[in-house]
Amino acid sequence: MEDTICAVSTAPGAGGIAVIRVSGPKAIAICNTIFVPRTTGKDLLSQRAYTLRYGSIRHGEELIDEVLVALFRTPHSFTGEDTVEITCHGSVYIQQQIMQLLIENGCRSALPGEYTQRAFMNGKMDLSQAEAVADLIASTSAGQHRLALNQMRGGFSHELKNLREQLLHITSLMELELDFSDHEELEFADRSELSMLATHIESVISRLANSFSVGNAIKNGIPVAIIGETNAGKSTLLNVLLNEEKAIVSDIHGTTRDVIEDTINIQGITFRFIDTAGIRETHDAIESIGIERTFQKLDQANIVLWMIDASDASLQIAQLSEKILPRSKGKQLILVFNKADLLTNHQFKPIDLPENVQSIFISAKKREHINELQDLLIQAAHIPSLSPNDVIITNIRHYEALTHALESIHRVQEGLSANLSGDFISQDLRECIFHLSDIVGEVTTDQVLGNIFERFCIGK
Repeated sequence: MEDTICAVSTAPGAGGIAVIRVSGPKAIAICNTIFVPRTTGKDLLSQRAYTLRYGSIRHGEELIDEVLVALFRTPHSFTGEDTVEITCHGSVYIQQQIMQLLIENGCRSALPGEYTQRAFMNGKMDLSQAEAVADLIASTSAGQHRLALNQMRGGFSHELKNLREQLLHITSLMELELDFSDHEELEFADRSELSMLATHIESVISRLANSFSVGNAIKNGIPVAIIGETNAGKSTLLNVLLNEEKAIVSDIHGTTRDVIEDTINIQGITFRFIDTAGIRETHDAIESIGIERTFQKLDQANIVLWMIDASDASLQIAQLSEKILPRSKGKQLILVFNKADLLTNHQFKPIDLPENVQSIFISAKKREHINELQDLLIQAAHIPSLSPNDVIITNIRHYEALTHALESIHRVQEGLSANLSGDFISQDLRECIFHLSDIVGEVTTDQVLGNIFERFCIGK
Protein backbone atom coordinates (compact mmCIF):
# COMPACT_ATOMS: atom_id res chain seq x y z
CA MET A 1 0.00 0.00 0.00
CA GLU A 2 1.69 3.15 -1.21
CA ASP A 3 -0.45 5.85 0.42
CA THR A 4 -0.24 7.08 3.99
CA ILE A 5 -3.38 7.33 6.08
CA CYS A 6 -4.34 9.26 9.21
CA ALA A 7 -7.27 9.28 11.63
CA VAL A 8 -8.25 10.19 15.16
CA SER A 9 -8.13 6.84 16.98
CA THR A 10 -9.75 7.93 20.22
CA ALA A 11 -13.51 8.30 20.66
CA PRO A 12 -15.17 11.19 18.79
CA GLY A 13 -15.62 14.47 20.65
CA ALA A 14 -13.70 16.38 23.28
CA GLY A 15 -11.69 14.68 26.01
CA GLY A 16 -8.61 14.99 28.16
CA ILE A 17 -6.35 13.70 25.40
CA ALA A 18 -6.72 12.41 21.86
CA VAL A 19 -4.55 10.09 19.78
CA ILE A 20 -4.05 10.63 16.06
CA ARG A 21 -2.59 7.65 14.23
CA VAL A 22 -0.61 7.95 10.99
CA SER A 23 0.42 4.82 9.04
CA GLY A 24 2.13 4.25 5.72
CA PRO A 25 5.47 4.57 3.93
CA LYS A 26 5.66 8.36 4.43
CA ALA A 27 4.21 8.45 7.96
CA ILE A 28 7.44 9.48 9.68
CA ALA A 29 8.46 12.01 7.02
CA ILE A 30 5.04 13.69 6.93
CA CYS A 31 4.79 13.96 10.72
CA ASN A 32 8.34 15.30 10.84
CA THR A 33 7.28 18.28 8.68
CA ILE A 34 4.74 19.49 11.26
CA PHE A 35 6.47 18.37 14.48
CA VAL A 36 8.99 20.59 16.29
CA PRO A 37 10.94 18.69 18.99
CA ARG A 38 11.60 20.40 22.29
CA THR A 39 15.32 19.49 21.97
CA THR A 40 17.02 20.78 18.83
CA GLY A 41 18.26 18.03 16.51
CA LYS A 42 15.87 15.41 17.86
CA ASP A 43 13.58 15.19 14.86
CA LEU A 44 11.41 12.13 14.09
CA LEU A 45 13.64 10.88 11.26
CA SER A 46 16.37 10.09 13.80
CA GLN A 47 14.03 8.80 16.50
CA ARG A 48 14.37 5.16 17.53
CA ALA A 49 11.35 2.90 17.38
CA TYR A 50 9.20 2.37 20.47
CA THR A 51 10.19 5.72 21.99
CA LEU A 52 8.34 8.90 22.84
CA ARG A 53 9.37 12.40 21.87
CA TYR A 54 8.01 15.63 23.36
CA GLY A 55 7.49 18.72 21.22
CA SER A 56 4.85 20.78 19.48
CA ILE A 57 2.75 20.78 16.34
CA ARG A 58 3.03 24.03 14.42
CA HIS A 59 1.48 25.52 11.33
CA GLY A 60 4.18 27.91 10.23
CA GLU A 61 4.81 30.06 13.29
CA GLU A 62 1.43 29.26 14.82
CA LEU A 63 1.48 26.84 17.76
CA ILE A 64 -1.32 24.26 17.50
CA ASP A 65 -0.55 22.13 20.55
CA GLU A 66 2.18 20.55 22.64
CA VAL A 67 2.23 16.81 21.99
CA LEU A 68 3.91 13.46 22.63
CA VAL A 69 4.86 11.43 19.56
CA ALA A 70 5.29 7.61 19.63
CA LEU A 71 7.10 6.02 16.70
CA PHE A 72 6.90 2.45 15.37
CA ARG A 73 8.96 1.27 12.41
CA THR A 74 8.04 -1.36 9.83
CA PRO A 75 7.46 -4.25 10.19
CA HIS A 76 7.15 -4.08 13.98
CA SER A 77 3.91 -2.11 14.27
CA PHE A 78 0.19 -2.88 14.43
CA THR A 79 -0.22 -2.36 10.67
CA GLY A 80 3.21 -3.68 9.71
CA GLU A 81 4.03 -0.22 8.31
CA ASP A 82 5.83 2.83 9.66
CA THR A 83 3.41 4.26 12.20
CA VAL A 84 3.32 7.47 14.22
CA GLU A 85 0.89 8.14 17.06
CA ILE A 86 0.43 11.76 18.11
CA THR A 87 -1.00 12.29 21.59
CA CYS A 88 -2.48 15.78 21.87
CA HIS A 89 -5.01 17.57 24.05
CA GLY A 90 -8.56 16.39 23.39
CA SER A 91 -9.98 19.61 21.98
CA VAL A 92 -11.99 18.94 18.83
CA TYR A 93 -10.42 22.07 17.30
CA ILE A 94 -6.89 20.77 17.97
CA GLN A 95 -7.73 17.37 16.50
CA GLN A 96 -9.15 18.96 13.36
CA GLN A 97 -6.15 21.28 12.95
CA ILE A 98 -3.63 18.43 13.22
CA MET A 99 -5.65 16.25 10.83
CA GLN A 100 -5.83 19.12 8.34
CA LEU A 101 -2.05 19.63 8.53
CA LEU A 102 -1.41 15.94 7.95
CA ILE A 103 -3.71 15.87 4.91
CA GLU A 104 -2.12 19.03 3.47
CA ASN A 105 1.28 17.34 3.74
CA GLY A 106 0.33 14.15 1.91
CA CYS A 107 -1.88 11.95 4.11
CA ARG A 108 -5.44 10.93 3.39
CA SER A 109 -8.19 10.18 5.89
CA ALA A 110 -8.39 6.51 6.81
CA LEU A 111 -11.50 4.48 6.05
CA PRO A 112 -13.30 2.58 8.83
CA GLY A 113 -11.19 -0.43 9.81
CA GLU A 114 -8.39 0.43 7.40
CA TYR A 115 -5.62 0.13 10.01
CA THR A 116 -6.75 -3.40 10.91
CA GLN A 117 -7.21 -4.25 7.22
CA ARG A 118 -3.61 -3.19 6.57
CA ALA A 119 -2.49 -5.36 9.47
CA PHE A 120 -4.26 -8.28 7.80
CA MET A 121 -2.91 -7.50 4.35
CA ASN A 122 0.63 -7.21 5.73
CA GLY A 123 0.41 -10.58 7.48
CA LYS A 124 0.31 -9.24 11.04
CA MET A 125 -2.87 -11.23 11.74
CA ASP A 126 -5.29 -13.48 9.89
CA LEU A 127 -8.87 -12.51 9.13
CA SER A 128 -10.41 -14.22 12.16
CA GLN A 129 -8.01 -12.29 14.40
CA ALA A 130 -8.82 -9.05 12.59
CA GLU A 131 -12.55 -9.60 13.16
CA ALA A 132 -11.81 -10.22 16.83
CA VAL A 133 -10.37 -6.70 17.06
CA ALA A 134 -13.83 -5.28 16.32
CA ASP A 135 -15.40 -7.64 18.87
CA LEU A 136 -12.85 -6.60 21.49
CA ILE A 137 -13.62 -2.91 20.94
CA ALA A 138 -17.36 -3.60 21.16
CA SER A 139 -17.15 -5.87 24.23
CA THR A 140 -19.28 -4.73 27.17
CA SER A 141 -18.97 -7.74 29.50
CA ALA A 142 -16.23 -9.94 30.91
CA GLY A 143 -17.41 -12.87 28.79
CA GLN A 144 -17.33 -10.89 25.54
CA HIS A 145 -13.91 -9.47 26.39
CA ARG A 146 -12.46 -12.91 27.21
CA LEU A 147 -13.69 -14.54 23.99
CA ALA A 148 -12.57 -11.68 21.74
CA LEU A 149 -9.14 -11.50 23.39
CA ASN A 150 -8.59 -15.24 23.01
CA GLN A 151 -9.54 -15.11 19.32
CA MET A 152 -7.40 -12.03 18.69
CA ARG A 153 -4.41 -13.79 20.24
CA GLY A 154 -4.85 -16.67 17.80
CA GLY A 155 -6.61 -19.39 19.80
CA PHE A 156 -9.11 -20.07 17.02
CA SER A 157 -6.47 -19.66 14.32
CA HIS A 158 -4.30 -22.30 15.99
CA GLU A 159 -7.19 -24.79 15.95
CA LEU A 160 -7.82 -24.12 12.26
CA LYS A 161 -4.11 -24.42 11.41
CA ASN A 162 -3.98 -27.89 12.98
CA LEU A 163 -7.13 -28.96 11.13
CA ARG A 164 -5.83 -27.75 7.76
CA GLU A 165 -2.50 -29.51 8.26
CA GLN A 166 -4.25 -32.80 9.02
CA LEU A 167 -6.56 -32.38 6.00
CA LEU A 168 -3.63 -31.57 3.74
CA HIS A 169 -1.89 -34.72 4.98
CA ILE A 170 -4.89 -36.85 3.99
CA THR A 171 -5.23 -35.05 0.66
CA SER A 172 -1.56 -35.52 -0.24
CA LEU A 173 -1.76 -39.26 0.46
CA MET A 174 -4.94 -39.64 -1.59
CA GLU A 175 -3.53 -37.71 -4.55
CA LEU A 176 -0.23 -39.57 -4.37
CA GLU A 177 -2.17 -42.78 -4.89
CA LEU A 178 -3.88 -41.22 -7.92
CA ASP A 179 -0.47 -40.35 -9.42
CA PHE A 180 0.55 -44.00 -9.17
CA SER A 181 -2.83 -45.50 -10.03
CA ASP A 182 -1.22 -47.73 -12.64
CA HIS A 183 0.64 -49.57 -9.89
CA GLU A 184 -2.10 -51.36 -8.01
CA GLU A 185 0.35 -52.85 -5.52
CA LEU A 186 1.22 -49.38 -4.19
CA GLU A 187 -0.95 -48.02 -1.37
CA PHE A 188 0.13 -44.79 0.27
CA ALA A 189 -3.12 -44.16 2.17
CA ASP A 190 -4.33 -46.77 4.63
CA ARG A 191 -8.12 -46.40 4.49
CA SER A 192 -8.72 -47.39 8.11
CA GLU A 193 -6.11 -44.91 9.31
CA LEU A 194 -7.58 -42.18 7.12
CA SER A 195 -11.05 -42.97 8.44
CA MET A 196 -9.85 -42.55 12.03
CA LEU A 197 -8.19 -39.24 11.16
CA ALA A 198 -11.35 -38.02 9.37
CA THR A 199 -13.40 -38.95 12.45
CA HIS A 200 -11.07 -36.91 14.64
CA ILE A 201 -11.29 -33.91 12.29
CA GLU A 202 -15.09 -34.21 12.18
CA SER A 203 -15.27 -34.17 15.99
CA VAL A 204 -13.13 -31.02 16.22
CA ILE A 205 -15.15 -29.17 13.57
CA SER A 206 -18.39 -30.27 15.24
CA ARG A 207 -17.17 -29.03 18.62
CA LEU A 208 -16.26 -25.64 17.16
CA ALA A 209 -19.56 -25.32 15.27
CA ASN A 210 -21.62 -26.40 18.29
CA SER A 211 -19.90 -23.79 20.47
CA PHE A 212 -21.60 -21.05 18.42
CA SER A 213 -24.80 -21.21 20.49
CA VAL A 214 -22.84 -20.38 23.64
CA GLY A 215 -20.63 -17.85 21.87
CA ASN A 216 -23.58 -16.07 20.27
CA ALA A 217 -25.32 -15.82 23.64
CA ILE A 218 -22.23 -14.34 25.27
CA LYS A 219 -21.59 -11.92 22.41
CA ASN A 220 -25.12 -10.69 21.68
CA GLY A 221 -26.83 -11.30 25.00
CA ILE A 222 -29.23 -14.04 26.10
CA PRO A 223 -32.80 -13.11 25.10
CA VAL A 224 -35.20 -13.18 28.06
CA ALA A 225 -38.90 -12.64 27.37
CA ILE A 226 -41.02 -11.27 30.22
CA ILE A 227 -44.59 -12.39 29.56
CA GLY A 228 -47.87 -12.71 31.43
CA GLU A 229 -51.28 -11.16 31.84
CA THR A 230 -51.83 -7.42 31.91
CA ASN A 231 -50.94 -5.69 35.18
CA ALA A 232 -48.84 -8.61 36.44
CA GLY A 233 -45.89 -6.26 36.96
CA LYS A 234 -43.80 -7.00 33.86
CA SER A 235 -42.84 -3.39 33.17
CA THR A 236 -42.10 -2.77 36.84
CA LEU A 237 -39.73 -5.75 36.85
CA LEU A 238 -37.99 -4.53 33.70
CA ASN A 239 -37.43 -1.11 35.27
CA VAL A 240 -36.06 -2.71 38.45
CA LEU A 241 -33.68 -4.99 36.54
CA LEU A 242 -32.42 -2.12 34.37
CA ASN A 243 -32.40 0.30 37.30
CA GLU A 244 -34.11 2.96 35.18
CA GLU A 245 -37.63 3.97 34.15
CA LYS A 246 -37.49 2.29 30.75
CA ALA A 247 -41.13 1.18 30.57
CA ILE A 248 -44.28 3.09 31.49
CA VAL A 249 -45.90 1.65 34.60
CA SER A 250 -49.62 2.10 35.20
CA ASP A 251 -52.54 0.39 36.89
CA ILE A 252 -54.43 0.63 33.60
CA HIS A 253 -54.58 -2.76 31.84
CA GLY A 254 -52.90 -2.86 28.44
CA THR A 255 -50.51 0.06 29.05
CA THR A 256 -47.61 -1.78 27.35
CA ARG A 257 -48.68 -2.26 23.74
CA ASP A 258 -45.35 -2.86 22.03
CA VAL A 259 -42.15 -4.69 22.74
CA ILE A 260 -39.53 -2.88 24.86
CA GLU A 261 -35.97 -4.23 24.91
CA ASP A 262 -32.77 -3.42 26.76
CA THR A 263 -29.68 -5.23 28.03
CA ILE A 264 -28.07 -5.61 31.44
CA ASN A 265 -24.89 -7.29 32.60
CA ILE A 266 -25.37 -9.80 35.42
CA GLN A 267 -22.23 -11.44 36.83
CA GLY A 268 -20.36 -10.92 33.56
CA ILE A 269 -23.17 -12.27 31.33
CA THR A 270 -25.26 -10.00 29.10
CA PHE A 271 -29.02 -10.57 29.16
CA ARG A 272 -31.36 -8.94 26.66
CA PHE A 273 -34.67 -8.40 28.44
CA ILE A 274 -37.85 -8.07 26.41
CA ASP A 275 -40.92 -6.54 28.06
CA THR A 276 -44.01 -7.57 26.14
CA ALA A 277 -47.66 -6.60 25.94
CA GLY A 278 -49.88 -8.26 28.52
CA ILE A 279 -51.80 -11.30 27.28
CA ARG A 280 -55.58 -10.94 27.48
CA GLU A 281 -58.68 -11.03 25.32
CA THR A 282 -59.09 -7.63 23.68
CA HIS A 283 -60.88 -5.99 20.76
CA ASP A 284 -58.33 -3.17 20.57
CA ALA A 285 -56.54 -3.57 17.21
CA ILE A 286 -53.27 -1.98 18.38
CA GLU A 287 -53.17 -4.02 21.58
CA SER A 288 -53.89 -7.20 19.60
CA ILE A 289 -50.85 -6.54 17.42
CA GLY A 290 -48.76 -6.09 20.57
CA ILE A 291 -50.02 -9.40 21.98
CA GLU A 292 -49.12 -11.16 18.74
CA ARG A 293 -45.61 -9.72 19.02
CA THR A 294 -45.49 -11.06 22.57
CA PHE A 295 -45.78 -14.61 21.26
CA GLN A 296 -43.21 -13.91 18.54
CA LYS A 297 -40.71 -12.75 21.15
CA LEU A 298 -41.53 -15.76 23.31
CA ASP A 299 -40.56 -18.00 20.40
CA GLN A 300 -37.24 -16.16 19.99
CA ALA A 301 -36.28 -16.17 23.68
CA ASN A 302 -33.91 -18.61 25.39
CA ILE A 303 -35.34 -17.85 28.83
CA VAL A 304 -38.99 -17.08 29.60
CA LEU A 305 -40.03 -15.19 32.73
CA TRP A 306 -43.73 -15.89 33.19
CA MET A 307 -44.95 -13.09 35.44
CA ILE A 308 -47.94 -14.04 37.57
CA ASP A 309 -49.96 -12.00 40.05
CA ALA A 310 -49.44 -14.14 43.16
CA SER A 311 -52.88 -13.21 44.54
CA ASP A 312 -54.56 -14.82 41.52
CA ALA A 313 -51.92 -17.36 40.52
CA SER A 314 -54.06 -20.48 40.04
CA LEU A 315 -56.48 -18.75 37.68
CA GLN A 316 -53.74 -17.09 35.61
CA ILE A 317 -51.83 -20.34 35.17
CA ALA A 318 -55.00 -22.18 34.20
CA GLN A 319 -55.94 -19.51 31.65
CA LEU A 320 -52.51 -19.17 30.00
CA SER A 321 -50.97 -22.66 30.29
CA GLU A 322 -52.23 -23.77 26.89
CA LYS A 323 -50.80 -20.64 25.24
CA ILE A 324 -47.45 -20.44 27.05
CA LEU A 325 -46.28 -23.95 27.98
CA PRO A 326 -46.26 -25.44 24.43
CA ARG A 327 -44.23 -22.45 23.17
CA SER A 328 -41.78 -22.80 26.07
CA LYS A 329 -40.62 -26.32 25.23
CA GLY A 330 -36.85 -26.44 24.95
CA LYS A 331 -36.56 -23.10 26.76
CA GLN A 332 -35.77 -22.25 30.36
CA LEU A 333 -39.09 -21.30 31.98
CA ILE A 334 -39.18 -19.45 35.29
CA LEU A 335 -42.50 -18.67 36.97
CA VAL A 336 -42.19 -15.33 38.75
CA PHE A 337 -44.94 -14.84 41.32
CA ASN A 338 -45.07 -11.08 41.75
CA LYS A 339 -46.75 -8.93 44.42
CA ALA A 340 -45.77 -11.50 47.06
CA ASP A 341 -45.64 -8.69 49.61
CA LEU A 342 -49.45 -8.55 49.49
CA LEU A 343 -49.81 -12.23 50.36
CA THR A 344 -50.20 -14.03 53.64
CA ASN A 345 -49.26 -17.70 53.74
CA HIS A 346 -52.84 -18.93 53.95
CA GLN A 347 -53.86 -16.94 50.88
CA PHE A 348 -51.72 -18.95 48.46
CA LYS A 349 -52.78 -22.36 47.25
CA PRO A 350 -50.05 -24.81 46.15
CA ILE A 351 -49.81 -25.18 42.39
CA ASP A 352 -48.58 -28.21 40.46
CA LEU A 353 -45.79 -26.97 38.23
CA PRO A 354 -44.46 -28.72 35.14
CA GLU A 355 -41.17 -30.58 35.60
CA ASN A 356 -37.95 -28.58 35.31
CA VAL A 357 -39.86 -25.30 35.74
CA GLN A 358 -38.38 -23.09 38.43
CA SER A 359 -40.38 -20.56 40.43
CA ILE A 360 -39.73 -17.63 42.72
CA PHE A 361 -41.80 -15.18 44.76
CA ILE A 362 -40.82 -11.52 44.43
CA SER A 363 -42.11 -8.01 44.89
CA ALA A 364 -40.96 -5.95 41.92
CA LYS A 365 -42.46 -2.80 43.39
CA LYS A 366 -40.53 -3.19 46.67
CA ARG A 367 -37.46 -4.74 44.97
CA GLU A 368 -37.68 -7.86 47.12
CA HIS A 369 -35.85 -11.07 46.07
CA ILE A 370 -34.52 -9.49 42.87
CA ASN A 371 -31.00 -10.78 43.60
CA GLU A 372 -32.38 -14.31 43.94
CA LEU A 373 -34.14 -13.90 40.58
CA GLN A 374 -30.85 -12.82 39.01
CA ASP A 375 -29.20 -15.96 40.42
CA LEU A 376 -31.92 -18.06 38.75
CA LEU A 377 -31.25 -16.29 35.46
CA ILE A 378 -27.53 -17.12 35.71
CA GLN A 379 -28.40 -20.79 36.32
CA ALA A 380 -30.88 -20.82 33.44
CA ALA A 381 -28.34 -19.28 31.05
CA HIS A 382 -26.24 -22.47 31.20
CA ILE A 383 -23.07 -20.59 30.30
CA PRO A 384 -20.17 -22.93 31.09
CA SER A 385 -17.18 -21.62 32.98
CA LEU A 386 -14.60 -20.81 30.32
CA SER A 387 -10.85 -20.84 30.64
CA PRO A 388 -8.69 -18.32 28.75
CA ASN A 389 -7.71 -21.08 26.31
CA ASP A 390 -11.24 -22.22 25.39
CA VAL A 391 -12.11 -21.66 21.73
CA ILE A 392 -15.71 -20.49 21.33
CA ILE A 393 -17.21 -19.35 18.01
CA THR A 394 -19.05 -16.01 18.14
CA ASN A 395 -19.03 -14.94 14.47
CA ILE A 396 -21.86 -16.02 12.14
CA ARG A 397 -19.47 -16.03 9.15
CA HIS A 398 -17.19 -18.47 10.94
CA TYR A 399 -20.16 -20.63 11.93
CA GLU A 400 -21.42 -20.84 8.35
CA ALA A 401 -17.94 -21.77 7.07
CA LEU A 402 -17.59 -24.45 9.75
CA THR A 403 -21.02 -25.83 8.84
CA HIS A 404 -19.97 -26.16 5.19
CA ALA A 405 -16.66 -27.74 6.24
CA LEU A 406 -18.59 -30.21 8.39
CA GLU A 407 -20.75 -31.21 5.41
CA SER A 408 -17.59 -31.80 3.36
CA ILE A 409 -15.89 -33.96 5.99
CA HIS A 410 -19.09 -35.98 6.34
CA ARG A 411 -18.90 -36.74 2.62
CA VAL A 412 -15.27 -37.77 3.11
CA GLN A 413 -16.29 -40.20 5.84
CA GLU A 414 -19.07 -41.61 3.68
CA GLY A 415 -16.66 -41.96 0.74
CA LEU A 416 -14.09 -43.80 2.84
CA SER A 417 -16.78 -46.14 4.22
CA ALA A 418 -18.09 -46.85 0.69
CA ASN A 419 -14.52 -47.32 -0.63
CA LEU A 420 -15.06 -44.65 -3.29
CA SER A 421 -12.33 -43.65 -5.71
CA GLY A 422 -9.66 -41.39 -4.26
CA ASP A 423 -10.39 -38.55 -6.68
CA PHE A 424 -13.93 -38.13 -5.27
CA ILE A 425 -12.67 -38.18 -1.69
CA SER A 426 -9.86 -35.78 -2.55
CA GLN A 427 -12.34 -33.27 -3.97
CA ASP A 428 -14.38 -33.29 -0.75
CA LEU A 429 -11.20 -32.90 1.29
CA ARG A 430 -10.22 -29.86 -0.75
CA GLU A 431 -13.68 -28.34 -0.24
CA CYS A 432 -13.28 -28.78 3.51
CA ILE A 433 -9.87 -27.08 3.40
CA PHE A 434 -11.36 -24.27 1.30
CA HIS A 435 -14.08 -23.49 3.86
CA LEU A 436 -11.62 -23.52 6.78
CA SER A 437 -9.20 -21.31 4.83
CA ASP A 438 -12.02 -18.86 4.13
CA ILE A 439 -12.29 -18.18 7.87
CA VAL A 440 -8.71 -16.94 8.17
CA GLY A 441 -8.86 -15.04 4.88
CA GLU A 442 -6.69 -17.18 2.63
CA VAL A 443 -9.36 -17.37 -0.09
CA THR A 444 -11.52 -14.36 0.78
CA THR A 445 -12.53 -11.91 -1.98
CA ASP A 446 -12.09 -8.13 -1.85
CA GLN A 447 -15.87 -7.75 -1.59
CA VAL A 448 -15.98 -9.92 1.53
CA LEU A 449 -13.08 -7.96 3.03
CA GLY A 450 -14.91 -4.70 2.35
CA ASN A 451 -18.04 -5.97 4.07
CA ILE A 452 -16.06 -7.06 7.12
CA PHE A 453 -13.91 -3.98 7.67
CA GLU A 454 -16.58 -1.37 6.95
CA ARG A 455 -18.17 -2.32 10.29
CA PHE A 456 -15.10 -1.08 12.17
CA CYS A 457 -14.80 2.31 13.75
CA ILE A 458 -12.64 4.95 12.09
CA GLY A 459 -9.13 4.98 13.54
CA LYS A 460 -8.98 1.22 13.99
